[in-house]
Amino acid sequence: MTGPVMDDIPVGLASLDLKPAAGTTLTRQLYDELRARILNGALPRGLRLPSSRDLALRLRVSRNTISLVIDQLAMEGYLNIARGRRPTVAEVPATTLATGQSVRQTRIRPLRLSRWADRTRKTDWPFPIEGPPRPLATVLADARLFPHDLWGRYLRRAARRPLTRLPTINRAPLREALLRHLVAHRGVKAEARQIIIMPSAQASLELIARMLVNAGDIGWVESPGYGGARAALEATDATARGITLDDGGIALKGRRDRPRLIFVTPSHQHPTGRLMPVSRRQELLAFTDDTGCALVEDDYDSEFHYDGRPVAALQGLDRNGRVFYVGTFAKSMFADIRSGYAIVPPDLVAVFETAQRRSGQIVPAPVQDALTGFIDDGHFAAHIRRMTRIYHGRRDHLVQALRLHAGDHLTVERPAGGMQLLAHLAPHWDDRDVVARLAHAGVTARALSQHFTGPVTGKGLFLGFAAWNEQEIDKAAAVIGDVLQSMHAPKALRRSGKAVPASGPRQPRPSLSGPKA
Repeated sequence: MTGPVMDDIPVGLASLDLKPAAGTTLTRQLYDELRARILNGALPRGLRLPSSRDLALRLRVSRNTISLVIDQLAMEGYLNIARGRRPTVAEVPATTLATGQSVRQTRIRPLRLSRWADRTRKTDWPFPIEGPPRPLATVLADARLFPHDLWGRYLRRAARRPLTRLPTINRAPLREALLRHLVAHRGVKAEARQIIIMPSAQASLELIARMLVNAGDIGWVESPGYGGARAALEATDATARGITLDDGGIALKGRRDRPRLIFVTPSHQHPTGRLMPVSRRQELLAFTDDTGCALVEDDYDSEFHYDGRPVAALQGLDRNGRVFYVGTFAKSMFADIRSGYAIVPPDLVAVFETAQRRSGQIVPAPVQDALTGFIDDGHFAAHIRRMTRIYHGRRDHLVQALRLHAGDHLTVERPAGGMQLLAHLAPHWDDRDVVARLAHAGVTARALSQHFTGPVTGKGLFLGFAAWNEQEIDKAAAVIGDVLQSMHAPKALRRSGKAVPASGPRQPRPSLSGPKA
């Protein structure tokens, strides 16, 4: 059917032709075309459009379609409509064409970022996301061995339970269940109300730093240490000062400066894996009492201890409300749970809860309720016991594999607990170059030099073992050995005057796992 010839069709509509297209309705096509022609000036301000009847005949669509589009454009300010009158094109600033090009060649001023954003853009922490995790990525639990079906039942049960009252941001049952676990297994001393449930340990560090530190203040971090602690301090415009380590951990002797906050990992130092003895812990607590500073204890993977009994948390020794204790479920369960916690001094609970709500650092109530049941029914502790046995074996296996494949180049520290270990390189090595070469070969490692705040006094590789089985560890260790040998051999051969052999297939080394059945 051919519509009547209309003399009053505007030029800007003469070429309009709607055709059925996959994935796009006629209504959407008409809306996009009319909007684009208004923006690019093809339909100028004040132009009166044909009636909905005439447009429907011209475009071979229903009047309902025309009416829907006209109403939508009028609501958005592109058209003016009045009862009994045809729509007219509204006054729209013609600054943007439908193609995204500017009509007027004006210089767009870029948005100004804050100093925090500028520092974030230049920081080397967090490490870049390198795609799916690969051996020997650190600080990862083996999610393949987690009882996901069991956890799913607790989540479904919690999600189906109606909330008969206003939900609280820190669920009392989870606080009580978690406290019982921490008292029994970590020796903390607190009341349940002191526990703040947070989306991650890093979120806890950020909140604590914002609550305690002002711009220009000094915060001490371990060097080498956890980059997230430095980032949390720098976000407040404070100065993060790296403090060297000795055999007892963070070294206080000879320090003249006075920090506002000290960050430590006493149960399993990150990244060396060393354990802080009780004498150093008491020295730290005495220092905080004398100076009035706060102490942040990150107990990130202390559930996993392999040599002797676990050492109680430093927080349990605190008598004067100076210690903030930070933990996470991401290491003991699986990374994507996105749940952690902080224990704050009793007189600061109210203000921390207010700050938590203001910053939106809230874990969903169903997740908190599922965690409560998972802990109370004994599954959390049972999973930790099982994974402690498995991780213990993997730690020892990685130590042996590194000695077999790379013992000429690496000195391995066997940590008493945790989920990763440190393998030292001689000072002449460029550990960042080693890490880059390993990444190209399919193995993930972290450079020790990246964990220093201030002068770099050591080189090495930070390697995870918890998330990887023995076969994966064997393959990764062999790659590490090959890469280190390829970087070392040419120099040694040049010094000896011998010819450098051409690269060729490497003879396989024996597996530490024994022969396959």
